[in-house]
Amino acid sequence: MPKPHTSSPVHGWLALDKPLGLTSTQALGRARRLLGGKKAGHGGTLDPLATGVLPLAFGEATKVIPYVMDGDKEYEFTLRWGEERATGDAEGEVIATSDARPNEAQILAAMPEFIGTIQQKPPAFSAIKVQGERAYDLARAGEKVDLAARDVRIDKFELIDIIDKDSAKFRVSCGKGMYVRSLARDLAEKLGGCGYVGALRRTKVGPFTIENAVSMDELERLSAENAALTALLPIKSALGAIPTLILTPNEANTLRLGQRILIRPQHGTLFEAPLIFAEYDCVPIGLIEAKAGEFRVLRGFHF
Repeated sequence: MPKPHTSSPVHGWLALDKPLGLTSTQALGRARRLLGGKKAGHGGTLDPLATGVLPLAFGEATKVIPYVMDGDKEYEFTLRWGEERATGDAEGEVIATSDARPNEAQILAAMPEFIGTIQQKPPAFSAIKVQGERAYDLARAGEKVDLAARDVRIDKFELIDIIDKDSAKFRVSCGKGMYVRSLARDLAEKLGGCGYVGALRRTKVGPFTIENAVSMDELERLSAENAALTALLPIKSALGAIPTLILTPNEANTLRLGQRILIRPQHGTLFEAPLIFAEYDCVPIGLIEAKAGEFRVLRGFHF
């Protein structure tokens, strides 16, 4: 039976390859038990029917979750033609059917309309709040939910494979707030029919990719060997290519107190950076910004 690591506080990121059937909260709870972390959170929700990259933050890494959730994402999904489901995926009841089965040429001709900044209506079964209530709670209670369309960004939209006459596989790269279920619904509608997401796998969230993700089975194996913490990535790994400021002992103490430090000539390359990672002796001190000739703390880390 895997045992959690409990000898020291747990800080850092785990790029989990979430298995099918678990909610993001359930996946986080299982990983937390294996790692022994107390404070934890996830950087972007995945539905139970979705698999793939779920960034999990532990300890002080939870302070940078918003930066991960704002990052670009990539998904691979299977679109099933001929049925519309209430949830937009295989979980929901069938609410419409169609005999339309688009061919490859028709699909490829329709896809460019969905690249760039487009208007997209989120699915009724989503976490968006409507007068203080989650849309999916209202929808499950039988209330009619009609969410307003909003701007989303799609950078790439590719057809990977025509699986059979009833389904095709796609890859999409996008910004924050884009719903694959809405994309599948709208593409099927554009092609004169209806459709839903039969399978969904997230392959990228910000700097985290499926290539550096750890499966739950692998995490359990590492935990059984008392090596689960080797799967953790540094706090900075969630922040991409932001610059790092190496502090002196006095500067580190000053920032830890929430005070500002002067920008010196040797820091000239950091003047224009919107966000800077500050550390001393390989220990994270905080996220800082340069403003009015000074560095000031946006989020401090406590070790």
